[in-house]
Amino acid sequence: MSGRPQPITRAAPVEPVAGRYVVQVPVRWSDVDVFGHVNNARTVTLLEEARVQWMFTDAPAKGLQELTKGVVVASLTIDYRRAISFGDPVTVSMGVSHIGGSAFTIDYQVYAGADGDQLAATASTVLVPVDASTFRARRLSAPERAFLQQYRGTTDAGPR
Repeated sequence: MSGRPQPITRAAPVEPVAGRYVVQVPVRWSDVDVFGHVNNARTVTLLEEARVQWMFTDAPAKGLQELTKGVVVASLTIDYRRAISFGDPVTVSMGVSHIGGSAFTIDYQVYAGADGDQLAATASTVLVPVDASTFRARRLSAPERAFLQQYRGTTDAGPR
């Protein structure tokens, strides 16, 4: 690879991987801590930006506007594997590991490094759709379940 990649300014989808939604997420200067790497809490923000890109772009493009009207994070787990430095390309691969009646789980793989190919973190979030008017949990609709089902693929989703 010649030279540093140009920084990206917002989350952007990249080449699809079967059963996964893959997006590049920008690292902002404000994400970096005094040690010169992305702060652990800011890594969670990178996950959020990737998830928002997926839910607010891909779902509505497939006719699923309800998912953009209300989904809350009920649980978040993250395992850090290596530091993410400012300027590193960051790719987040997301898939669905569980679909329940009124919740679903997204698993994440975060890749970084000079070539964007080193596993930096793995994570999962349990998301609960809520009714926009009452903010109470609601059941997933059949079209939402079908949308999520297409991402119940492999967890081997490194950059290609």
